[in-house]
Amino acid sequence: MNSPEANAAPTPVEKAAILLMTLGEEEAGAVLKNMGPKDVQKIGLAMSNLSNIQRESVDNVLDEFFGDIGNQTGLGMGNDDYIRNMLVSALGEDKAGTLVDRILLGGNTTGLDTLKWMDARSVAAVIRYEHPQIQSIVVAYLDSDHAADVLSHLDEKMRLDIMMRVAGLESVQPEALAELNSIMEQQFSGGSGRQAANIGGVKCVAEIMNHIDTTVEATLMESIKDENEELGTSIQDLMFVFDNLKEVDDTGIQALLREVSSDVLILALKGADDEMKEKVFSNMSKRASELLRDDLEARGPVRLSDVEGAQKEILVIARRMADSGEIMLGGGGAEEMI
Repeated sequence: MNSPEANAAPTPVEKAAILLMTLGEEEAGAVLKNMGPKDVQKIGLAMSNLSNIQRESVDNVLDEFFGDIGNQTGLGMGNDDYIRNMLVSALGEDKAGTLVDRILLGGNTTGLDTLKWMDARSVAAVIRYEHPQIQSIVVAYLDSDHAADVLSHLDEKMRLDIMMRVAGLESVQPEALAELNSIMEQQFSGGSGRQAANIGGVKCVAEIMNHIDTTVEATLMESIKDENEELGTSIQDLMFVFDNLKEVDDTGIQALLREVSSDVLILALKGADDEMKEKVFSNMSKRASELLRDDLEARGPVRLSDVEGAQKEILVIARRMADSGEIMLGGGGAEEMI
């Protein structure tokens, strides 16, 4: 695709690319967060091809969306850094890294990378009838939250087999990974991209377990321990659980509490020990902590599954905030902003 000329009306994708290039990286990233992977790729590719844009083209696009903004723009200069920073803001470092390479180097979404951009149900359908070792490599290759969603669409016996195999993975030979990539490419078009060989292991299983639904997690963990109790214990030791929030510093806890509803917090604390409760109370105003204490005392018996669900919800928020740099899990708090 060439840059839109003054006498040629830009396509809808080109219009979107021009519009986003007029925004700051943070604002453009926020827009892209609400788009699907394929749309992000199309617009990102269009943005990477913008150069020497005619001012009339820019003015026409901006007139359509916001009205005439007049002055000359700096579009088309330093696009690579802009696109890279914008996509990291929108998608996070890991997902953006692969996509940036595909956009800026002119590549396509292929093989294993294609699976990262498919919804969990579709990935489960793709690997359902593959050999268990292939299934385990695919699950280990995905982001942990994505892998957890994929497992939720597979039956219980298959989940156990996959997780046991993932725990046993430490690395995959480049040749084997390339062969697997080729197998995946039989269903998708394009060439191969860079692939990491170090995947899997106990830590990978723990990260996936952190994102699995509480009920499924409990059943799966029990099955893993039945197969290998030592392995199950090792996985649990590496998982980030509600009790680990004690290690988050006060600034981080305060930021987290602002994102958690009162009802969820009350349910979660019903199953917490006194130390965890005091950690929360001490990071609230005196009035707020008194109200929370009263609500906890007034709350009658609750189901264990409800407590675990509330704690899991808080952990999901905590991990999301940690990924965005707002807090630091395990102590240290968020980086100071100036």
